[in-house]
Amino acid sequence: MQIKQHLLSLGLAATASAQIYRGFNYGATNNDGSCRGYNDFRGFFERAKNLPGTEGRFTAARLYTSIQCGTTADPTSAYQAAIDTDTHILIGLWASAGRPAYENELNALIAAAKQLGTAFTSRIIGISVGSEDLYRSSAQGQENNAGVGASADEIIGYIGWMRDWLRGTSLEGKPIGHVDTWTAWVLPENAPVIAASDFIGHNAFPYFETTKPNAIEQAVENFWSALRKTDSVAGGKPVFVAETGWPSIGPQKGDAVASLDNSKTYYSQVGCALFDQRTAFWYTLVDANADQTDISFALTPINDATPKFDLTC
Repeated sequence: MQIKQHLLSLGLAATASAQIYRGFNYGATNNDGSCRGYNDFRGFFERAKNLPGTEGRFTAARLYTSIQCGTTADPTSAYQAAIDTDTHILIGLWASAGRPAYENELNALIAAAKQLGTAFTSRIIGISVGSEDLYRSSAQGQENNAGVGASADEIIGYIGWMRDWLRGTSLEGKPIGHVDTWTAWVLPENAPVIAASDFIGHNAFPYFETTKPNAIEQAVENFWSALRKTDSVAGGKPVFVAETGWPSIGPQKGDAVASLDNSKTYYSQVGCALFDQRTAFWYTLVDANADQTDISFALTPINDATPKFDLTC
C-alpha cells in the first residue's frame, strides 16, 4: 500500500490538533548516566532547529520528567532552555515511582509555572502523566522485563490529582493526557485512561515487534496499522505520535536489522509522511537511555551536530 493511501485511511480530521508540532524526545540524562543541565538542553534544542534539510521545523521537545536530574523536586532546566530557544514542550511527569515521587513531579511543575510565568506556560503543548506505565505493568511488559509500571487506576488517579492541583493556577486548562504503547491502548482495561485524558500519546517501534514479520520492508505498514488501532480506540481525541524511530546500531530483532540505511529508510518513509499530518516526536536526536548501551536511535552523535544521513523530506 502506498504512503498516501495510509494517510487517507487514518481519518486525519479526528486526530488533528489545533497546531501540529514536530520535535524530539529528550531524557534527563545522557546515555552514560550523567545529568543533563541547562547548557545541554539549550544546545540540543538549538541543534534540532538547525538540522540541515529540515527547514528549521523541529521546534518542539517531549520531556519525561519535570524534575531536574540530581535534585528532589527542582524544576528541570529544560524549561528555561525551552523559553530561551522558543521551543514548545510536551511536558512529562514520571508516574511509575509511587505517590511521593509523583507529588515531587507536581511540585516541580507548579514551581516552574510560578517562577517562569507565561514565557513557560504559553509554550506548553500538553502535560503527559507518565510514559508507557500501562505497558510495563501489562502481561506483555512483564514478560519482556520492561520494569516497574503503573495500573490504569493509578494513572487515572494521578490525572485527577493533577487536575485538582492545577485548578486556579496558570496551568489550569492545559491538555492533560498519557503516553503509552499502542499495544497498551487497545487493551479494554485501559479504556478509562483514555476517557480521563484530553489527548493520547502513541508510541510504536516496528523494529521491536517480533511477533510479526518486521523487516524494514514491512515497517511502513506496521507503523500505520498500529496508529490506526490507537486512533480507533481514542474516541476522537487527539493522538500524538510520542515516540517512533529505527536504530542505526543495535541487535537484530526478529526480521528487523539495525543499520544506517534502514534508519534513513524509516525516517524517509514514515517520518516524512507523518510530520505534516499530526504532532510527532521522533526518537531521537541524541541517545539518552543509559540502559540501552548496545543500540542507537540518535540522528546525531551527542558531540556532533552533523546528522548521520540526509534529513530532507
